[in-house]
Amino acid sequence: MPLELQNLTGGYTSVPIVQNVNLTLQTGEWLSLVGANGSGKSTLLKLLSRILSPQQGMVLLDGKVIHSQPPNLVAQKLALLPQQQTVPVGLTVRQLVSLGRTPHQPWWQWELNVEDWQKVEYAIQKTQLEKLSDRLVEQLSGGERQRAFLALALAQEPKVLLLDEPTTYLDVNYQLQLLELLKNLNQQQELTIVTVLHELNLAARYSSRIALLKQGYLWGVGTPEEVLNPSNIGEVFGVESVIIQTPVGLQVCFYL
Repeated sequence: MPLELQNLTGGYTSVPIVQNVNLTLQTGEWLSLVGANGSGKSTLLKLLSRILSPQQGMVLLDGKVIHSQPPNLVAQKLALLPQQQTVPVGLTVRQLVSLGRTPHQPWWQWELNVEDWQKVEYAIQKTQLEKLSDRLVEQLSGGERQRAFLALALAQEPKVLLLDEPTTYLDVNYQLQLLELLKNLNQQQELTIVTVLHELNLAARYSSRIALLKQGYLWGVGTPEEVLNPSNIGEVFGVESVIIQTPVGLQVCFYL
């Protein structure tokens, strides 16, 4: 069990946003957090990534409490792709991706060694950025930039990858490209993935399990077939729905 949440409660002030969440992720699982705006999805992801400290409960990574471990040790096992990245000026894609090796370097080592550069090139190859590796990051399109930051995360060699709305601001072609890339990493490397997704049908298509959040509470968790039904969707999103089967799996049609 690479990641376990025990009675996890937290937020930005003394009033908790996420409350009493208990959840366990298996190796190679893809879990998507879905819910209405303000349901606590991004807050929960920030608690998982150490950006926020819990008010109660704990997050265990390989059986150890992440908030009591040194940040570099956590970063060797867990990586975060935030919704909005700060684009560094003057860095090439290869230089950006090389920053992912920082958690693995001792404090006295300034230069990457041969093995580190091999990891960087492998991440660039996996994200199909070979032809763009010498281009400045600020010159990339939105989809290319998202892949570059994903390569940075992969260079950390994480066991768990957290992504906060990775398809936001991307057109449908880039959305599918990115999610297919994540699917390949998930299946080929048994990379455990947690995504916050607004698009419920993309979550249904790609996730092993879906966690429904409502007002900070875990309303339900299970496979798409188990949790995506008109009753749950009505409670969590406040809309009527019809569930249909398509060539790409279960899909949800909404109506008022």
